[in-house]
This record gives sequence, structure tokens and C-alpha cells, in this order.
Amino acid sequence: MHKALFIIDVQNDFTEGGALGVEGGAAVAAGIAQLLAGHPDAYDLVIASRDWHDADNDNGGHFAGPEGPDFVDTWPVHCVAGTPGAAYHDDLAGARIDFHVHKGQGEPAYSIYEGTTEEGATVHDLLDQHAVTEIDIVGLATDYCVRASALDAIEHGRKVRVLTDLIAGVAPESSAAALAELAHAGAELVASEAAVGAQE
Repeated sequence: MHKALFIIDVQNDFTEGGALGVEGGAAVAAGIAQLLAGHPDAYDLVIASRDWHDADNDNGGHFAGPEGPDFVDTWPVHCVAGTPGAAYHDDLAGARIDFHVHKGQGEPAYSIYEGTTEEGATVHDLLDQHAVTEIDIVGLATDYCVRASALDAIEHGRKVRVLTDLIAGVAPESSAAALAELAHAGAELVASEAAVGAQE
């Protein structure tokens, strides 16, 4: 039995002051760093995703046109590859991350499963290579990319826990609905200290 941690999109543009800043995003970044520093042996594999959008196109309609974003399917320009907004939040600078996954290059992408590493490995490849059966999920945003990533992990047969103190969402109502959907789909909703404490 091997366990992985998914760190979803903890990037400057998704934390306070960014193009699509989520309230509580910086606290999530700090909490993830503390989790990894305080429990270095809790996970066999740590995979982090980043939105990594093209600068020269609308990424399949993901970036809003002149009419402005609807904040459902179209969004302000964010997380353009190679820009400071696409970088991890500073609190993750020294954190353990075994593999970096880029997603959304030229197209909308919400789930970590839609991305690849720079070498072209998929998340499926990484999980299978490391015989991962259980995944804990943290990051941003609860109601979009965390939700999509967790649902994909469940669909592909992994046991999934969402660490509820290490996520933050765009809106309270949609975040609550996302967590209810995930629980119904089979995810366990648990606080981070309870999650890592139970396995030590």
C-alpha cells in the first residue's frame, strides 16, 4: 500500500493578490508546507499540479474575450506559463514535490489527470509506477480543480481523502456542494492532522 499527496494549483495567481485569488489560499500554502515538513515520511509520492496556460491564445476559450469572464467556463487571464502568476506560492518553495504536472496548455483543464510532467509522464503513469493505492488531496480551488482531481482519482479506483483544512474555494456555496458531491462519490473528508496522525 503506497500513499500519494496531490497538491492542486497552489500558485500565485490563485492566492490572495493574484489574478484569480482565492480567499484563504495563502494559508493553504503555508499549511501544506507545514504538513510536509512536520511529517516527511507520510507520503511515498508528492505530485503537484499547476495551470500552465499559453500566452498567445485563449486556451480553447478558457480565457474570456472582450465580453468579459463568466467565472464558470471563461476566466480572466491567469497562470500564463513562465510568469510569476504561474509559479508556486512562495511557501511551497522549499517543500518536497517529487513530480510537477502542467495542465491547461492551449485548452481548459481542471483535473490534475489532464496534465503531464515536462517529460510527458501522465499522472496514471506516476501512480502506477509507484504502486499508489491511496491519495490525499489538498490545494485550490475546492469547487473547481480540487473537485475535478478528486473525482478522477475516485473514478480510477484510488482511495481518496480530501484534507479539509488545506483547501480553499472560490465561493462558499459551490465549495460546500463540491465537498458533498465528493463525499457521496466515496471520498473521505478529514482534517490533515487526523489524516497523517492516523498513519504514524
